[in-house]
Amino acid sequence: MASRSYAACVLCQRAAVVKTINRGMSAAAHPQSQADFLKGEPHKKHPGVTNLKTLRLPEELQVAAQLIIHRAQVTRLPERTQKLTNFLWSRKRAVEDLSLRQKAVGLEKKLWEKAMQKGGDIDEEVLDDRIRKKVFSELRRTTYHWTPLKFDEELGVVYMAARLAGGYAAVRRALNEIKKRDPSFAPQSLLDFGSGLGTVAWACHSCWGDSLKEMVCVDSSGPMNILAERLLKGDDERAEPHIKQVYFRQFLPVSPKVQFDLVVAAFTLSELPNVKDREEAAFTLWRKTSSYLVLVENGTKEGHQMLMEARDTLINKQEKTVYDFRPASVFAPCSHKLMCPKLAREPITPCNFQQMYHALPLPGHNHRQTEKFSYLILSRTEPSQAEPEGVSWARLISPVLRRTRHVHCHMCCPDGQLQHKVVTARKHSRFDTVDTPTSTAAPPSSPQHMEISTIAPPSPSHVT
Repeated sequence: MASRSYAACVLCQRAAVVKTINRGMSAAAHPQSQADFLKGEPHKKHPGVTNLKTLRLPEELQVAAQLIIHRAQVTRLPERTQKLTNFLWSRKRAVEDLSLRQKAVGLEKKLWEKAMQKGGDIDEEVLDDRIRKKVFSELRRTTYHWTPLKFDEELGVVYMAARLAGGYAAVRRALNEIKKRDPSFAPQSLLDFGSGLGTVAWACHSCWGDSLKEMVCVDSSGPMNILAERLLKGDDERAEPHIKQVYFRQFLPVSPKVQFDLVVAAFTLSELPNVKDREEAAFTLWRKTSSYLVLVENGTKEGHQMLMEARDTLINKQEKTVYDFRPASVFAPCSHKLMCPKLAREPITPCNFQQMYHALPLPGHNHRQTEKFSYLILSRTEPSQAEPEGVSWARLISPVLRRTRHVHCHMCCPDGQLQHKVVTARKHSRFDTVDTPTSTAAPPSSPQHMEISTIAPPSPSHVT
């Protein structure tokens, strides 16, 4: 999600408080006001702010990546890096066989109707052959051709240059949601499915390095596992790995009863060929989860829809054999279990997030870049301790639009509805009712000085 100013977040909160007062909602009826959860803390410590400042790769990881890339001497690296980045960003799901057949039948029917309207003597056998060729030609021209990525060492190095820093930033930002809202969580075991270069292990180590005792990285690509190990050892075979207790596998643990405190699959669902495989993967990963399951994908419509597929699978469908009967609850980013309201509106827009990061210092790379991603976190337990009692949170789903003397806030609310709030100083007073500075000066204009607030204060209609 894009950066948004702290001042705008405060403005939204104060507006909610004033509206509550104006509607005559007494303190007796609502013993915990919407300002109470701050407990006298400044608004920069608002519990809904889960942003991170501009991220940088861990020093050991960055040095190792630069050594590997330099030694590989890949020809035309900047050009190939950009090409791979564009390919991955535009990646779509493979067209399902049923959809393809339905499209072919519909196209064939239209061509037959068009031929019949022309009339005249028709050799049906010749016409049938001609229509079939047209149908196949049209399908080849208009159908997205999904192909799996097969990594060798050279392509792995190109992928490292293209995606190491951005992938780390996305995962680190998603994990920060858990770290901020559930500070007592101290995982001892991690399973990274589709581990690639091992960025998830590095991101988890930066969050819970003191508690993690076992990290299992599963990737079917042998060359990628070798590159990930080289990164851990600083590209020195004789050196000790910077992060210990990391184990690389090409297959998941066989026993269905083996669970991990934290399970992560980052940019992995898009590498599975069809919806059936993605559904089976979601069930398998959930079986392996004892606390949190984290899924991360590109911040595109395709990435968001794949995450919503997994969300629907784990919340609304039942596996044949269940070993852990604790149901899945949505921890983030959704504030409800209902259908995503963004998918119900045309045109469909993805629910995505943004994280600033420092890129690898390579030719053709901007020093500071923005990673746009979508994510989903599911929990085995209801996150009751994450929010203050009596407060139902809404989430900002797009950048706060700052205009002269007013701001626009777009929110996804706990009732599964989207809301658009326009907050002005004139309509909502100077907000002297809140124990904060009364100034409503415009927030900083430079994006570099914005803070991210991904959870908005609740609107009065959602206070319980």
